[in-house]
Amino acid sequence: MQKLSGQGTAFLEFDGYIKEYELQAGEKMILDNGYLAAMSETCSIDIQTVSGVKNVLFGGEGLFNTVITGPGHIWLQTMPVSQMAGTLAPYLPGKN
Repeated sequence: MQKLSGQGTAFLEFDGYIKEYELQAGEKMILDNGYLAAMSETCSIDIQTVSGVKNVLFGGEGLFNTVITGPGHIWLQTMPVSQMAGTLAPYLPGKN
């Protein structure tokens, strides 16, 4: 994560569609890694291990989740960079 502050224009690159949420104080949102695009400075972030062997092996979501706690504004992207790369890969030149 990069911290931006001050006055000026910032050009940010988000993949897919952007969905915005306003979290209230103490409100939490649990996300799969890669979907958090940005958050306000008032939010806090934590990484938690996925619980349960079945969830880890068969959940298809990986070993960790991102937990964002409000108050503050968050921006989620629908296509994290790993998914974007997989979507574009068939159209890139490669070995045949």
